[in-house]
This record gives sequence, C-alpha cells and structure tokens, in this order.
Amino acid sequence: MLKAERMWALGAMSGTSLDGVDAALVETDGESIFGFGDSRYRAYTKDEQAVLSAALGRWPGDDLGSAEAVVLQAHIEALSGMSAALVGFHGQTLAHDPGGRGTHQLGDGAALADALGLPVVWDFRSADVRLGGQGAPLAPFFHHACARYIGADAPVAFLNLGGVGNLTWTDPKVRRPEDAGALIAFDTGPANAPINDFMMARRNLPYDEGGRLARSGTVAEGALELFLDEAYFLKMPPKSLDRDAFADMIDLVGELSDADAAATLTAMSAAAVLRGMEHCPTPPARLLVCGGGRHNPVMMDMLRAALDCEVAPVENVGLDGDMLEAQAFGYLAVRVARGLPTSCAATTGVRANVSGGTLSQPTEAG
Repeated sequence: MLKAERMWALGAMSGTSLDGVDAALVETDGESIFGFGDSRYRAYTKDEQAVLSAALGRWPGDDLGSAEAVVLQAHIEALSGMSAALVGFHGQTLAHDPGGRGTHQLGDGAALADALGLPVVWDFRSADVRLGGQGAPLAPFFHHACARYIGADAPVAFLNLGGVGNLTWTDPKVRRPEDAGALIAFDTGPANAPINDFMMARRNLPYDEGGRLARSGTVAEGALELFLDEAYFLKMPPKSLDRDAFADMIDLVGELSDADAAATLTAMSAAAVLRGMEHCPTPPARLLVCGGGRHNPVMMDMLRAALDCEVAPVENVGLDGDMLEAQAFGYLAVRVARGLPTSCAATTGVRANVSGGTLSQPTEAG
C-alpha cells in the first residue's frame, strides 16, 4: 500500500458525450490538493465516435474489440509523455445499471500500464456497485478537496454538466469527505447528451454552440412538465443514471421546430438541476459549474434566473472546468493506492465506505 506522501498523479476521463479524452495532472497525497499541472485533450475522430456510439449499452462478453482498441489508443496518445507517479484511468462508460447488471467502463488498465510504463488504477466503480452502491458519481470526494483547496468557508455545490448532470453539495469545514455531514451527491438528470444527440440528428452538428439555436427558440411548457413528471425526480439521493436513461426526451420535442426543441431540451436539463438543488441540506453559498454545459449561456442563464445563490463557472475560483473530472481520477487513484475510501453512503448509497479500483503495475521488460 502506498504511503502518505504528495505526488503527481495523472488522471484521464472520457465522458458520456464521447468527445474525447481529457488528461490532467494533480499534486496530491490523496487527501489534500497541493496544486495542478499540465493538461491535454485528445479528441475522438468522427469514425472513432461512431465506433464508441455503436458500443453504448453493451456489456462484457459482447464483441467490443474495435471499441476497446479505440479507447486504449486514444488514452495512450493522450497520456504519453506526461510525467507522473500514478495514473487514474476511468475508461469509457458503455452501460450503467446499478441494482441490475452492474456498471461497465470499457478499457484495459493493465494494457495501459504496460504501454505507459506506469502503475494504473482503473475499474473505479465496480466495487461500489457490488456493495450496493450506485457506482456514481465518484468525483464528490475530489470536490470536497477542491472546496478546501479554494479556501471555501461555507457549503458550496459543484455541478458537472457533462452528458449527464451530477451535483455535489459539500461542507469544507468537515475534514474528511467520508465523515457525516461532509457530502451529498447524485446525478441530477440528463444534461448535454440529449441536446447533443438532437443537434446531430437534426443539424448534423455535435452540439448547440453558444446555445444559439436554443436562444432563438421558445420553451414548450407542456413538454417540460411531462419531462418533470418522471419518477426519477421524486427519488431521494443518492441516485445515478445511464447516459440514455431519458432517451424519450427527444420524442417529447419531436414535433417542435429545431429552435423550439433545442430551447426545450436545454430547459429540461436546467430544470433537472433545479429539482436536484432541492435536496441540498442547506442552500450553498455558490454553485460552481464544470463540464461542457458551462459554455452554454442559455443553460447558465436559466440556472441563474431560478437560483438564489451565485452560479459561476469553476474558473471563477481558479479551477479548470474542462479538466476537473480528469483531475478527480488522478486524485482518486492516489486514494485507491493508499487504501482510502473513494465513495460512501452519502455519495453513492454504498453500504460501507469503499475504496474502489484495481491497481495494475506495468509488466517489467525482458
């Protein structure tokens, strides 16, 4: 087991939006954050996106050789040449069904360790699911460390707007993330995934750049109300979602113009966050937003109009909203190597604090 010392860890994240691989360095001992280093982004090509998209919803045992090759090669290219003591490799989530078939993040951490010549921590979610947890979200322990790193002295909430939205409420006055009162975390609902899927289907564009299409449209209130009738919003956290759990959102806007549909889908994603904010133990002093959705001014304006607290991109406090999740898995890798918990009942509903993840050492040459 790794001893308690600060080191540079390299985290990698490939999210449900299937845009590419984020890689980022964080200096940490698995408890405190001491600083952040270089980062890198390796985009998936259209052909690679097509391969990965075709693999969504599939499980181990299916024919996934092509998709696994894409994931491995992209991560090798993203991570090679970045100096670190340890790598945190999230892999590519293809399916997520806690309480059912489990969770599936495609990616061979042992092969990546050999390719990089570095120890790699991977398969972060399976142990949590085996112990009755949701397996997601996993960034909250890192968010707690970030709140302490930025010197927050009151509860703060972190919102990641990726393919799915997830929310972390954290009290930085509580020293350890696994301690009572430190955290509550859960998936709020769909975020960018349905908007991106709609834009690709209707306009052959990967996303609504700058929210321009949504801004030109009008929200269909009836469709929004039907969306909010989903039973998921009545469930108490912790709770998590698969990327396509709300696939019928597209059907709800099927008869609308492109602009009205984009506006309505954006309003749905924002409304899911607003419902989630109702679960915060106390109102946070501010909501710090990361992920691609923070670049959508329509989404951000919707949140600001409905919330009493400050809503701001994490860059306002000196963090990197594009790399926060990659940094999180570098931080979590150190926790796994030290045997520290990476999730707890308040974040995933797991029965006991669990340190998820498998550590693979590179095979020695010759």
